[in-house]
Amino acid sequence: MEGVSFTVEDFHSSIEKYDYESEMGAKVKGTVFYTDANGALVDITAKSSAYLPVQEACIYRIKHVQEVGILPGLQEEFVIVGENNVDDSLILSLRSIQYDLAWERCRQLQAEDVIVKGKVVGGNKGGVVAVVEGLRGFVPFSQISTKSAAEELLDKELPLKFVEVDEEQSRLVLSNRKAMADSQAQLGIGSVVVGSVQSLKPYGAFIDIGGINGLLHVSQISHDRVSDIATVLQPGDTLKVMILSHDRERGRVSLSTKKLEPTPGDMIRNPKLVFEKADEMAQTFRQRIAQAEAMARADMLRFQPESGLTLSSEGILGPLMPELPVDGVDLNEVPPAEEL
Repeated sequence: MEGVSFTVEDFHSSIEKYDYESEMGAKVKGTVFYTDANGALVDITAKSSAYLPVQEACIYRIKHVQEVGILPGLQEEFVIVGENNVDDSLILSLRSIQYDLAWERCRQLQAEDVIVKGKVVGGNKGGVVAVVEGLRGFVPFSQISTKSAAEELLDKELPLKFVEVDEEQSRLVLSNRKAMADSQAQLGIGSVVVGSVQSLKPYGAFIDIGGINGLLHVSQISHDRVSDIATVLQPGDTLKVMILSHDRERGRVSLSTKKLEPTPGDMIRNPKLVFEKADEMAQTFRQRIAQAEAMARADMLRFQPESGLTLSSEGILGPLMPELPVDGVDLNEVPPAEEL
């Protein structure tokens, strides 16, 4: 062109010298400038355009890139995963980057030995498949705490712990049993936990507390009489409850909101206040139980061998039994006092 010293050849030469990576697996920064039903066009300042297919836009299955916030103007780091032989355009991926991050996150969670939630999306004769951090993990039936078929667990969320995290072999093995065992170990009598109402029965409400079903008996909802549970609770409600008892052998957990009421009837009239004061009321309850246990132990100390008397299991004062140790009663064997 006349009067222009910069020729087309010079332009192509400059492009060739531009510093960018186009090798498979290379990471590049780019800006989305157009989206359609199949994906997004991305400017990565390369010789040709780059395209992000919808199936490479996210680790989760989506129908449109806009579902995950991919809009014109978005600046992001992508990885090159292919090339279109028709027009030499590069094919980009965000899914691949998210996939690597998900494995790293799972390794971290395994090291921290934490409980995670996984949604069951499939199964076979050996167990179920659950999605955790966007990855599909396998939960063997031997590692599920309930005797349920895969169909019964489909679409349900299970508390899980990591058993094996092997990115090279693409193996992610999880255990529901380990998660349940840890959850149950943390259920101390008098502790307050957050749960959600699963179902209502004439005799009470079943509450999910971290993957464990507990019973909130109608008599433990409030100090005031509750004639219809549905007037106080509804399935899906979130609430705070206190652990009254926990039978690990039978897997039964008894719950109470009655013990958390600042004044009788608050659970019916003002449940929000009950939940706000829950920890404070539970602390008062635990202190009362501790005092009762201390009094019971003090009473037992009065019956030392020197007196020649002991207290029978029926509460009857009588002669010292020969099977008791000479140095007195082992207070570690004394059961905790029950609530009066």
